Amino acid sequence: MTSSTNSALYTFEETPKAQGFSFPAEWEKQDALWLSWPHKEESWPGKIHSIYGPYSQFIKLVAADQLVRINVADEAMKTFAMGHIMAAGANMDNISFYFHPTNDAWCRDHGPAFVINRETGEKAVVDWGYNAWGGKYPPFDLDDVVPTKIAKEFNLKLFTPPIVMEGGSVEFNGKGTVLTTTACLLNENRNPHLTKEQIEGYLKDYYGQEQVLWLGDGIVGDDTDGHIDDITRFVAEDTVLTVVEEDPNDENYELLQENLAALKEMTLLDGRPLKIVELPMPKPVIYEDQQLPASYANFYIANKVVVVPVFNDANDQRALDIIQGCFPDRKVVGIDSVDIIWGLGSFHCLSQQEPSI
Repeated sequence: MTSSTNSALYTFEETPKAQGFSFPAEWEKQDALWLSWPHKEESWPGKIHSIYGPYSQFIKLVAADQLVRINVADEAMKTFAMGHIMAAGANMDNISFYFHPTNDAWCRDHGPAFVINRETGEKAVVDWGYNAWGGKYPPFDLDDVVPTKIAKEFNLKLFTPPIVMEGGSVEFNGKGTVLTTTACLLNENRNPHLTKEQIEGYLKDYYGQEQVLWLGDGIVGDDTDGHIDDITRFVAEDTVLTVVEEDPNDENYELLQENLAALKEMTLLDGRPLKIVELPMPKPVIYEDQQLPASYANFYIANKVVVVPVFNDANDQRALDIIQGCFPDRKVVGIDSVDIIWGLGSFHCLSQQEPSI
């Protein structure tokens, strides 16, 4: 039997879903946080050295309770990274390095998508195609093979769907629903040969999902063409946090209102409507006449903490309090992301979780 939507492209029996695998929610228990050490100066022109402090604080917070696994190019990069992480006071016993060279640091998008089989206790890796957000930032050949290298390192089953997909473009509730955006996944610079229905087929079959929900555009300044992890995040099976812009004159106002309206019309597999928690936006963060994609939604959910980018803004504490209300069993911590966001992403974009079985 072949997939009804992609019958010419892959055999259904080969897919993770057919073999009982699915992508868990981020708040489910994790074995590790995966990162790729930042080294590409062109991603943070004139600022890369200023990001290592907050980046290492991120590692420290997560490594207090779980493993942190970091891709580096060689011994020199490992030594450099260790110096910064040790200076931050991190628990080095929970930190390990892997010689997987990368072109850039955005592990959410080039890192492994870990899927699990809850019945057999198996873990597997999905290695989607990666083209640096529509070929914007070549070269990306090293990034593209990172998931396969990690699967081989840990002797995990590997799936290699023949399409482009990025981790920041998809959001999961852990119960069969994936949320994404048309601005990104239907962009002609990703998979122009596929229809919306065919892309849905891949999402369901390779992430092990039952339902795809679609939002529209991403925020201003997002060079990924609208990743979901800057606008709307699942925080429970039936609940999303979504950013709204409160200034009607701001460029983000209308597009975020459209997304909010779309969320209000959505229902889950069992027919329940989504519960929606609104999250403010910071005031525009502008550097060298460029508006950056600053958003409180780009947080990372670890086992004991939620790490949130903050921007020295009047809404920082308000946003932290709202997120804390969604995670009463975790400590919500803000880390200054004013320099990191110059790279056009923050803590969620930089990270990828490895779930526990």
